[in-house]
Amino acid sequence: MSFDVPADSYARFMGQYSEPLAVRFVEVAAVQPGQRALDVGCGPGALTARLVERLGAAAVAAIDPSAPFVAATGERLPDVDVRLGVAESIPFPDDSFDAALAQLVVHFMADPVAGLREMARVTRPGGILAACVWDHAGDSGPLAAFWQAVHDIDPDARNESDLAGAREGHLAELSDAAGLEHIEPTTLTVKVRFATFADWWEPFTLGVGPAGAYVTRLDEARRDVLRTRCAQRLPSAPFDISASAWCVRARAS
Repeated sequence: MSFDVPADSYARFMGQYSEPLAVRFVEVAAVQPGQRALDVGCGPGALTARLVERLGAAAVAAIDPSAPFVAATGERLPDVDVRLGVAESIPFPDDSFDAALAQLVVHFMADPVAGLREMARVTRPGGILAACVWDHAGDSGPLAAFWQAVHDIDPDARNESDLAGAREGHLAELSDAAGLEHIEPTTLTVKVRFATFADWWEPFTLGVGPAGAYVTRLDEARRDVLRTRCAQRLPSAPFDISASAWCVRARAS
């Protein structure tokens, strides 16, 4: 899945969830001052910024396959080493980091096991490896109401439930297949408040990710039908959306 979209579009769509998730994720990863960390698939820098707060910019590096996201993270955090790159071929030498983290990335890797194995390669033996993926296969992910509404009117539409790591236990399975050790699964949940239905709906029209791509393929009439069905499924505004992600913390061998 390509994320060749403006960074501000991603921030408006998923950033409202990924920013608070990054706070929780850093706590689970338990990176400590004095360590050096890599953010794999940094996007516009939500997790990167939290790592900088904890470790300092000189101790943080980041990669992403999207040029707009690399540029946005570099502008947001100019003292961080931000590079264009993919998880399956990380542009750093062996044992370069004490920790490698991937927030909301594994499910979009071309080869998740290879990506996790590469994260282990660039992490020193015994170093921290952590990853998290939204619960797209259950009903607690941030896009659950959207995809439920889609299936009400288009039962055969492909959602994100079959993405790597999106079902319970799969992220741990992938980590085991990649040779990671001391795998500790957990769940992270954040809550986001929307003042109006429009605040919730409008980001879906920006073409970000599979959900945004689905909306942009619809003609105006079908889009209006979907918008109405979403509104029927959601509570009256203001309302909260709780979003849960599967998470693993492991060690490099």
